[in-house]
Amino acid sequence: MKTNEEKLQLRYELVSPFLNEKQKRLILGAEAKSIGYGGVAKVSRATGLSRRAISEGIKELDNSESSLNSRIRKIGGGRKKEIEKDKTLRKDLDKLIDPVTRGDPESPLRWTSKSVRKLSRALNKMGHKTSYQMVSTLLNESGYSLQANRKTKEGDSHPDRDKQFMHINKTAKKYLKEKQPVISVDTKKKELVGDFKNNGKELCPQGSPDKVRVHDFQDKELGKVNPYGVYDIGKNLGWVNVGIDHDTAAFAVESIRRWWCTMGIDLYPNAKQILITADGGGSNSSRSRLWKMELQKFSNESGLQIKICHFPPGTSKWNKIEHRLFSFISQNWRGKPLISHEVIINLISGTTTEKGLKVKCEIDYNTYAKGIKITDDQLAKVNMKKDKFHGEWNYLISPNLIIS
Repeated sequence: MKTNEEKLQLRYELVSPFLNEKQKRLILGAEAKSIGYGGVAKVSRATGLSRRAISEGIKELDNSESSLNSRIRKIGGGRKKEIEKDKTLRKDLDKLIDPVTRGDPESPLRWTSKSVRKLSRALNKMGHKTSYQMVSTLLNESGYSLQANRKTKEGDSHPDRDKQFMHINKTAKKYLKEKQPVISVDTKKKELVGDFKNNGKELCPQGSPDKVRVHDFQDKELGKVNPYGVYDIGKNLGWVNVGIDHDTAAFAVESIRRWWCTMGIDLYPNAKQILITADGGGSNSSRSRLWKMELQKFSNESGLQIKICHFPPGTSKWNKIEHRLFSFISQNWRGKPLISHEVIINLISGTTTEKGLKVKCEIDYNTYAKGIKITDDQLAKVNMKKDKFHGEWNYLISPNLIIS
């Protein structure tokens, strides 16, 4: 059921094309008066008309004689927006953001750590007339968004966090320019298989929601699944390998291998390298020896050089796959019990977006042993070259003929 503000918004949207500015002021002023205390703010939120204009409408209603003689501004009149008058405002804003941006207008990794108030003050010092609200609007129009701070802090910030983001951004741009694949990888959270409650709501006949179990005790036969995702940043395509066993480094690399054999090799027939951006922990941990050895095997099999860039500690939520793939999968299956592997595969494969995201998915019935230890001698056979800048996060694994 719509709220009163939603109803007001709908009424205003229906009638506003037929009203001049004065009529809009009067009608919305009447709406505000009928609400009473707080009416101006509520009407402003619902319609987007400024509080000042609504208050003026109330004054005109209270003084009907003056309102009859008040001037009606012709369409297109009034003060021009600052962005229309200031031709260099947007350009200077981009310049301010660029040095501290995890991405620029052509970047696959786009977000900024500067607040809109700091940006507004900096623009005003440059001679522009702007406010933090205007800066926020311009950033939204340019593809930036405010990132919530819920469950995003995983520990103290590393002193080189921002430099690592710049390093990832620079490397990703280089690979994309050279038409080499750039992928973001991660494991989505484990999901129970069966008639369990799934967060969210979906449309269904009134009074007949899907019935699910009261308690989320794992079904011994169906168990859980580990969806490991591969997001192709350049092509806006997703691949998800749904594992039914342990989420290990071997499973992570097998998922990347399946992406390459199923999609990547056809999309990038001339590829010589792959850039993988990954979290610093989990099955693709920067400290995992098994992860590096399994990548060596994949490199030997494919003949590709594998470039790895890990996100620094405490920043896993900035991994591109979280916002470009996993979030849309969660939206697509919200409110739907994941009753079988087939349902999970179909729901993931059916995930699309208006920007053209397409996803392929398959089940992985392999078993992956936990606790595999890699000796120093085994690790020494990995043909790995570490970057000068944080080699523990950034390294290149090339094919060799030592590890089979």
